Amino acid sequence: MEPIRKHNGLVYPLNRANVDTDQIIPKQFLKRISRQGFGQYVFYNWRFDSKDKLREDFSLNQPKYEGTSILVAGENFGCGSSREHAPWALQDYGFRVIIAPSYADIFYNNCTKNGILPVKLTEAEVQTLITNAEADQYYLTVDLETKKVFDNQGFEATFDLDNYKREMLLNGWDEIAVTLTHADKISQFEEARN
Repeated sequence: MEPIRKHNGLVYPLNRANVDTDQIIPKQFLKRISRQGFGQYVFYNWRFDSKDKLREDFSLNQPKYEGTSILVAGENFGCGSSREHAPWALQDYGFRVIIAPSYADIFYNNCTKNGILPVKLTEAEVQTLITNAEADQYYLTVDLETKKVFDNQGFEATFDLDNYKREMLLNGWDEIAVTLTHADKISQFEEARN
């Protein structure tokens, strides 16, 4: 995985609460056997019409959000089924950071295991970010080292993330990589066992 230390990116505002994993990546697209290729189907039922044409009335399809890498959404983001495909799809689309007041637990953990930084801010802070991003192209910096979110217009907020998840994201480690940090001890154990 790619480490996340300080990320500056264009914000996409999804002013909706209770966005479930089937809305993030619909079930009919879960047939792939690798993590790549899901991004084209993210929010498919909102982004495309019944003839598979991009809908002009869905905000993510607007040119001003092209290249977005920070998603800001309402409470309970990632609820529904526990499919790991949801963070795969968001990451494959280009999102590196998600900011919301709350998340479904399994989705939140799947994000950190797959290299997406899920940031929890207050509802008022999230609404400020959504308002700014709906008005114009809006960029934020998310600094995992200092656990701060800020812009160049005076907005600043702090967030918390447990040390284990933070270390994984800062170093770009998945759980296998964390295990391999103990490779010497594992080898010593295996040699002693023989």
